[in-house]
Amino acid sequence: MMTTPPPDGFALIKPGQTYFGKQGILYGAGASAETVGAEKICMNVMPMPPGAVAKAHYHKDIETIAYMLEGECAVYYGDHLEKRVDVRQGEQCFCAANIPHAPRNESGKPCTWIVVHSSGSDQDGIVLLPELDQELAQRLGAAKP
Repeated sequence: MMTTPPPDGFALIKPGQTYFGKQGILYGAGASAETVGAEKICMNVMPMPPGAVAKAHYHKDIETIAYMLEGECAVYYGDHLEKRVDVRQGEQCFCAANIPHAPRNESGKPCTWIVVHSSGSDQDGIVLLPELDQELAQRLGAAKP
């Protein structure tokens, strides 16, 4: 993978490169610090098979915009992941810096996100929140009959 900016300031990223993120998801590598030397922005593909769960986390001082390319997915967010939004194909969601969140594909079908961060790498500034994973799992488990 390229780690320095292209000499003429332009790069093409072809599909096929992947990496495993701290959030517990296998990503499709896009334009980022790791692939093209990006400094202030990155964009990656986040496919989530049915039942996939990203670890609860926030991005320290980094904003996120996510576009649902196909499918749908629940996103839990807030200090205790107490809020939930269902994001459907064609919709975008914005997550301000430092807001805990955890996407969970509860739809029973695959979904694919396009995710943009205001940093050169989507792995920058990630703070994992295992206590919120546990809290959410208990809450969701208790909600089932």
